[in-house]
Amino acid sequence: MSPTTRSNQDADHDPWSEWLFTRRQGGSELEPGAQAELMRYRNAVLAGAAIRPGEVVLDVGCGDGLIGFGALEAAGHDLHIIFSDISGDLLQRCTERAADLGVSDRCSFLESRAENLVGVPDRSVDVVTTRSVLIYVDQKEQALAEFFRVLRPGGRLSVMEPINRRMYPEPSHLFWGWDVSAVQELRNRVVAEFERASHTRLKAMMNFDENDLVRLAEDAGFVAVDLVLNVAVGRPKQRDWERLLHSSPNPFAPTLADAVISSLNEAQARRFLQALRTSVEAGIGRHHLAVAYLRASKR
Repeated sequence: MSPTTRSNQDADHDPWSEWLFTRRQGGSELEPGAQAELMRYRNAVLAGAAIRPGEVVLDVGCGDGLIGFGALEAAGHDLHIIFSDISGDLLQRCTERAADLGVSDRCSFLESRAENLVGVPDRSVDVVTTRSVLIYVDQKEQALAEFFRVLRPGGRLSVMEPINRRMYPEPSHLFWGWDVSAVQELRNRVVAEFERASHTRLKAMMNFDENDLVRLAEDAGFVAVDLVLNVAVGRPKQRDWERLLHSSPNPFAPTLADAVISSLNEAQARRFLQALRTSVEAGIGRHHLAVAYLRASKR
């Protein structure tokens, strides 16, 4: 495989890169708590992958390289990583980072969809990893079939996915986990705006749970399928208000500020945002988080 392989994609707009570097945290660096959470996800995926020196790892939906560069660090650089993503901009970031780290000779970069890993030959990789990728894929069965196709016999799959069915819809007095009991009617209008803006992707984000992940892996042909579901319910974390106001929950959603502007008049927006800000800065509400970790192997 050549160091950089690209498929034909529409490059006019790249919501993935824009979200990851601009709108995920309101244009700011990740807050310490969010960074620590990402590290926990990365470490769990790598533990499930059980990567050994000398192997070839395909990181599907690599983003900015969290899993792939973590694997290189953990394995002492004695392996080859294929960074695969739908975003050419994110692959370029990974290419530059690999050069900065002096590991370009151990990396390849492939622009492709999870459900069509064009450029990856059959039975050519030892490990496939993903983190929060299937949640955006309509054809999940095809993605799992592709993961199975490219793995060698004895190869491993390690997946982490949020389970939205266990988190949404929220009770009507909560917004992103924070208490907005005093402005429930306004909250409902803001939520409806997020749903309207993201409607083309909502089905993929909501149409599966942990049981479906197990079924998908089994149907694709994987054996030794193991899934761990982590569900946490508790008080939401306090957040920096300005950062939150200009952030969005996924690559296809507006920022909180934009959703409020689109759904409420000026007076209503002030009321809603004041109620939300009070809860955000005091950490008032109830937060639900459900994450599934799946690992499997190919006979």
